[in-house]
Amino acid sequence: MSVNPRYKDSVFSLLFGNEDALRELYKALFGAALPLDVNITINTLENALYMTRINDLSFEVGGRLVVLVEHQSTINPNMAVRLLIYISRVYEKMLTGKNLYGRKRLTIPRPGFIVLYNGVEEYPDTDTLNLADAFTKASEVASALGIPLSEKPPLDLEVKVTGNL
Repeated sequence: MSVNPRYKDSVFSLLFGNEDALRELYKALFGAALPLDVNITINTLENALYMTRINDLSFEVGGRLVVLVEHQSTINPNMAVRLLIYISRVYEKMLTGKNLYGRKRLTIPRPGFIVLYNGVEEYPDTDTLNLADAFTKASEVASALGIPLSEKPPLDLEVKVTGNL
């Protein structure tokens, strides 16, 4: 019997669709309880083309942290790339109406990226995926295009993967 992944994503999103549940999830993910006066805002991306949601769960904590959580039943090495796209859209939504071209520096909440894996394939209890691993290697760029580059890319994103739930 196969399980409809869209249905599982919807159940996951509904399960954590309120502030009390998100406080519990936050405590489980980060090992710290949030004070009751810290505001939580759900900002999951909506998209009419795919089941009304583009990502599983996104919430902002006290204006200081934005957490993107993806629930996966299959191993996906591209999660860092997907989460880069998601966080860009979340920030775009947050910055609507703000002056990106002004002289005053805007601040955005720090991101946190988490994948909860509960599939049947063997996977470590914890793992980290990095966006930098998806980039073309600097040595390949240098040899093909004659441009010397640092091995460390100018952009990275780290995703904490928790498996075997």
